[in-house]
Amino acid sequence: MSERTRRAPSGGAGPRVVVVAKRTAYSRFIVDERDPRAKALLRRRDPAVKNWTTSHREHMETLETVLTVLERTGTQVMLVERAHAAFDSSGAALVVAVGGDGTLLAASHSVVTTPVLGVNSSPKHSVGFFCSAQRRTFRGMLERALERRLASVELTRMSVAVNGRLRSKHVLNEALFCHASPAATSRYLLTHKKSVEEQRSSGIWIGPAAGSTAAQRSAGGRVLPLTSRTLQLVVREPYTPSGRPCRLAKLLIENGDEVEVESKMDDAALFFDGPYRYVPVRLGDKVSFFASDEPLVVLGLGRRR
Repeated sequence: MSERTRRAPSGGAGPRVVVVAKRTAYSRFIVDERDPRAKALLRRRDPAVKNWTTSHREHMETLETVLTVLERTGTQVMLVERAHAAFDSSGAALVVAVGGDGTLLAASHSVVTTPVLGVNSSPKHSVGFFCSAQRRTFRGMLERALERRLASVELTRMSVAVNGRLRSKHVLNEALFCHASPAATSRYLLTHKKSVEEQRSSGIWIGPAAGSTAAQRSAGGRVLPLTSRTLQLVVREPYTPSGRPCRLAKLLIENGDEVEVESKMDDAALFFDGPYRYVPVRLGDKVSFFASDEPLVVLGLGRRR
């Protein structure tokens, strides 16, 4: 993680704001790693990397605008230049995520009660459903956010415990439980209320309403109201050799309930909001999923999708 504190020229001690900025593919492969293959692909304008330069330039222009506006507003800014780096948001008036939905998701794991404002830094190249601001609108939205006049939505997050030990209470999109190898069958026992079912599949997606338009939907799940406290579980590619469908292939877990998965594998994995946060799961481990008591406050969003 790289951090630095920036203050307004006047040295004013305004509210503290944490800015979390994504690291673009261009920054990672060209600037940091100086990857020769990536450089060669860029030189010949290969389709695999054709948008890297444009999206990087747009992102950097947006980030500079965000920092300049914050300094002129008199805020104390801590810049976190890697989205998945942990940071301390306590005492901050606002967390600003500059990138896309992935950046906001990554930053949200370090946030407890501080409201988050997402800035889509390159709208032509980034998915930004949770990012209500852009470069041209940031100044006005920031002013309203600091004055607590900007509309907000409280999004339910999910807690996950392994053998009774809490491993996360900040899952916003979904958790994926599966075999550590994507080519292997996932084997487990699924328990919800008084129903128990032994399943074989490609794994399970489970998460709160905010993630129901993503992986859960692609696997056949429902799109839930954005402010719902309900969790949703969807089994990926259930294996049913007898022809009878799984009874627990799709579940809605109401607020106050939980669902448990017991691993029949010794090399399973549990991923939180993407590939960067994961927990190994061993044979006989029991994983519990339930609504978190720490929702995420996202600014600038409407209550409807």
